[in-house]
Amino acid sequence: MAFSPLSTELIGGAAALLTTLCWLPQALKILRTRETRDLSLIAYLAFAGGVGLWLVYGLLIGSIPVIAANAVTLLLLLGILSLKLRYG
Repeated sequence: MAFSPLSTELIGGAAALLTTLCWLPQALKILRTRETRDLSLIAYLAFAGGVGLWLVYGLLIGSIPVIAANAVTLLLLLGILSLKLRYG
């Protein structure tokens, strides 16, 4: 089954939106409770590294959904990591 380029970008955009916004509740919860004890620093560092590589990949292939999703996700993850380091 072939999809048009627009359909493909819309699917990518929807996936990007969902996977990016999923980090917002975690960040808001940390800001509200100031509790990060149950978050694994190693896991979040590894995930941030992977998201950073996806961002580079998106830049290399010129895919706006990949670039946008990973840039916003990386910002949210870096925010969560900074809160983890601050609140322990």
